[in-house]
Amino acid sequence: MQTFKAYRTFEQDHAVSSRFVTLGLDELDPGDVVIRIKYSTINYKDALSYNGAGKIMRKFPTVAGIDLAGTVESSQDPRWKRGDKVIVTGYDLGVSHDGGYAEYARVPADWIVRRPESMTAFDAMTLGTAGFTAALAVHLMLHNGLTPEAGPVAVTGATGGVGSVAIEILAKLGHHVVAITGKARESDYLREIGAKDVMLRSSLDLSKIRPLEKSTWAGAVDNLGGAMLAWLLATSKIAGTVAAVGLVADMKLDTSVAPFILRGVHLLGTDSANCPMSLRQTLWNRLAVEWRPDRVHDQVRTIDFDDLPMHFDAYLKGTVRGRTVVRVAADTHP
Repeated sequence: MQTFKAYRTFEQDHAVSSRFVTLGLDELDPGDVVIRIKYSTINYKDALSYNGAGKIMRKFPTVAGIDLAGTVESSQDPRWKRGDKVIVTGYDLGVSHDGGYAEYARVPADWIVRRPESMTAFDAMTLGTAGFTAALAVHLMLHNGLTPEAGPVAVTGATGGVGSVAIEILAKLGHHVVAITGKARESDYLREIGAKDVMLRSSLDLSKIRPLEKSTWAGAVDNLGGAMLAWLLATSKIAGTVAAVGLVADMKLDTSVAPFILRGVHLLGTDSANCPMSLRQTLWNRLAVEWRPDRVHDQVRTIDFDDLPMHFDAYLKGTVRGRTVVRVAADTHP
């Protein structure tokens, strides 16, 4: 039986831990398509899951990793054939279905995105769930009326994977982007990827937020939740669009109905895991060409699969800038 390396998460006596193991294909969760994985990536969600910090995993044991890019090895579904270049993100991957931290994955055919011709497996994982979430957030904001002429767009958690990609996409589309960050030392990086202005979180008093504050933002992409999201809603302009994409600071939201009924603000839930496949494919196609975030792409770090466990804590501590790509297989095919 062919065996391969995988990074699997276990629970024993209510304690969660992850380690490298050797598996066979028949030990993976069921699926129509077997994929040989070339690259994966690290998302905040992956960091929360590896030691149980965020109660992300819904089944144990499970191969971790919510993203993968590679080629089809075999398929029982006629839509896919050996050698097809593919991406899988979202759904239950790496949560309750064996994910991308392995040399092979077996997944339902309906979860698979056809990788755009101009996008390599490495390119895809410089984006991963974080980059795709940023693209979905921008799509939702544009769909709800955001234009460059409407005014500035705020991006919180600006140095993270979602924030960095969102900044570059919005800048490409002509928006005046204001990066909101807790890291003053990263101001030059944020301007390099497209931010016109940088605002430090320490300059904001989020302890007392009125139902409506000064009308400031035409749009916002928020990675933090909690008081920051409440402040963004209160400071939105008329018909402002606020995409909620994360909960790094707090899952709770203490706000009022005032921004919604007095300024017509749109609060946009951004659920990348369950995005419909037709839109999913469209957004990946855009990320390959007109929305391709070249500046973020050029600043990613690439790590070897063996070194994966050493990189999660930096995500939990909030010290990571941009994206981390995990090289699962030798660099022998695109």
